[in-house]
Formats: sequence, C-alpha cells, structure tokens
Amino acid sequence: MKYLLWLLKAAIFFTLFAFALNNQHVTVVHWFFGAQWQAPLVLVVLAALCLGLLSGVLVMLPRWWQQRQTIQKLQAAAAPADSTAAPKDALPTTAILPNEL
Repeated sequence: MKYLLWLLKAAIFFTLFAFALNNQHVTVVHWFFGAQWQAPLVLVVLAALCLGLLSGVLVMLPRWWQQRQTIQKLQAAAAPADSTAAPKDALPTTAILPNEL
C-alpha cells in the first residue's frame, strides 16, 4: 500500500511537471486602467491557485474562531461536572471473568 501511494504521488508530480514544461509560453494578463502583467502561463495558473486558497482561508477564519470560542466555552462549562467524577488515580472496579485469566 505504501508503494502504491508513492507511485500515485510520483504520477501526480510528473503530470504537473509535464504541464509546467508544456505551458512556458508568455501570457498577458490585462488588469484595469491599461495595466498588464506578462508571465509564463504556469506562473499565472499558480498565482490564481494561491490567490484562491488565500481568499478561501480568509473567508473561513471568522467561522473557525467562532467555533474555537464555542468549544472553549463548552469545555469550561463541562469542567465543573468533571470534578464530581472519580479521581484519575482510582483503580477501575471491573470484574475479572474466569475465561480472561
């Protein structure tokens, strides 16, 4: 299974490498007000991917913070209930069955 996973990773790498080699042509990206950016197509695609990932993370950050605060509040509310439980040093009170010996 480990070798199959390495083979899959190698196939993905070589596919992306071949894509990069086949798309070295200069591409012009036209911005607003007549501004332009000339770069190889691979860099344009990579920049678009990075900008998409960054915008996705920035959009999700408030929700992640809100969930983290909710989890902390729930853990703080559950902490007093845990103090009534048996201490961690206490031995378990399970019966040993004859067939387990």
